[in-house]
Amino acid sequence: MNKTAQIKKNHQFIKFRKLVIVSILIGFLSAFLGISLKKITEYYEEIFFHEVSVNPIFYIVFPVFGLSVIYFLRQYLFKKKENKGIKEVFESTGSKSKNLPSYKIPSHFINGLLTVIFGGSTGIEVSTVVATATIGSVAHEKENVFRQYKTELICAGIAAGVTALFSSPIAGILFALEVISRKVTKAFIISNVIAVSIAFGLLSILKEEPLFAISITTWHFKAIPYFILLGILAGMNSVYLTRCVLFFKSQFGKIDTHYYKIIIGSVVLSISLFIFPQLYGEGYHAIKTSFIAPNQIMTFTLALTFIGILLLKPIVTSITLASGGDGGVFAPSLFIGAFLGLLLASVLNTFFQIHVIPVNFMIIGMAAVLSASIHAPFTAIFLVCGLTNDYTLFFPIMVVCLISKYTAKMIYPYTVYSYSPSLVK
Repeated sequence: MNKTAQIKKNHQFIKFRKLVIVSILIGFLSAFLGISLKKITEYYEEIFFHEVSVNPIFYIVFPVFGLSVIYFLRQYLFKKKENKGIKEVFESTGSKSKNLPSYKIPSHFINGLLTVIFGGSTGIEVSTVVATATIGSVAHEKENVFRQYKTELICAGIAAGVTALFSSPIAGILFALEVISRKVTKAFIISNVIAVSIAFGLLSILKEEPLFAISITTWHFKAIPYFILLGILAGMNSVYLTRCVLFFKSQFGKIDTHYYKIIIGSVVLSISLFIFPQLYGEGYHAIKTSFIAPNQIMTFTLALTFIGILLLKPIVTSITLASGGDGGVFAPSLFIGAFLGLLLASVLNTFFQIHVIPVNFMIIGMAAVLSASIHAPFTAIFLVCGLTNDYTLFFPIMVVCLISKYTAKMIYPYTVYSYSPSLVK
């Protein structure tokens, strides 16, 4: 009996040791992929955005060129398979036999990069999530001992990838938990904590700066009613984004000739980017500019600009994705939240003399719309705090994220991840 127990104990130790080693490997590779994609995208997006600013003709050239290259890459290099985004990850974790093929790593890396740098109004976050999930999926296939840890290893890759993008290990683990796994096991804790630790260690070695280097000094209790209003508006805006993505995906799905999709998508993108250059790519350049001068007096022209951006962004994002672009709703949610918060704060300050702090509303708005778009409030809280490397607004962000999520769920119970046509028949 003692011998049997000893053999079992040894077997458990070997499994644990292998799980630790593979988690370290997944964490490093996923973080390296995430950091590389972020750096390369930032570099080329800045160059190409400068080019369109100087030569507006590129507003016409870039979108059609980018979408065409992505189409030909899919046709001739990536097995004619369209990328389905995070739904691919759900299909893999929900099935014992369905795995993420290894070509998904270069496919999402390259297509996500091309989509954003050529003006596609989305972000690299979902491309990173699927590519890093594939790293975890490929690792789980390598040894029989990992077969039972499929979801855990996929989540470890995702958690490390999200950590690399947003400098927040807690956000990485919470995203893997709230959106992908939805259950905690001992193996989940071990693999994900190790993976995000490796990712955060790599960020520290590379001395990665927060995406938004801003100073948040304080917040006032008198602003709480307006934070609540922001949460409700954020929930409504997130539903608008979700419905737009689902609607345009459905409509474009009826077009049989793919090049017609590219032409329609490029025309809409070109016109929208020409009118509102803030919509180019991820839109982080526009958020950073707004952080520099947030205390703006709300004029009629500025109000129209903000409203136009908020109305158009979900449409342009949806058409980018429906016409073949690679991405998701992460960056668009942060973008919409920032401009929604800035619009509300500017209106309150200009017309009601309430004297709220616009930067606070931008930060809280980013978290609120993301929370409502993916139904993951705790991910949104830590992710946005990680983006700014500041936890001053933790309490109001938490309250507003919960309000926005439940507002969105009351209006429309699905996200772009959870929606399935069979659910609404």
